[in-house]
Amino acid sequence: MSVAFTKEESAETASETILPARPISDRINLVTEAGLARLQEELALARQALDAANLLEDVNERRRQSAVPLRDIRYFAERVRTARLMPQPSSSDVVAFGHTITFERDDGRTQTFRIVGEDEADPSRATLSHGSPVALALMGKAVGDVVRLGPSELEILAIV
Repeated sequence: MSVAFTKEESAETASETILPARPISDRINLVTEAGLARLQEELALARQALDAANLLEDVNERRRQSAVPLRDIRYFAERVRTARLMPQPSSSDVVAFGHTITFERDDGRTQTFRIVGEDEADPSRATLSHGSPVALALMGKAVGDVVRLGPSELEILAIV
């Protein structure tokens, strides 16, 4: 459609309001209870932001302000739709989704991480995605097992 038939100031203004989709992993969307709640909360916040943007009178500003919430709504709606809620592991015999694992690196450092869903993973908060190289290497292993991760080795000290 020609810009002449719309209220945008220019073709550039119209195109800047369409953001590319947020990338969605092709991994199974495993989530903890907290992870699912966070996805639902993010979806609600994006909907609130879109509602606020839709109240703006200026059509160009409305489109600019709604671009991010529209993109986020698409993303979080899909993540909530595909979420597979995983129960807390019933056994701590081997590493599984939802466990907190303490391991020692071959350089002597000890680290503790919980294995969670991709959207809730944040290494600075001691959580790792179930698809991360460390989590993939540890899955199915038991306390005392030594896992090779590239040139390094990790020894599992505890599974909670």
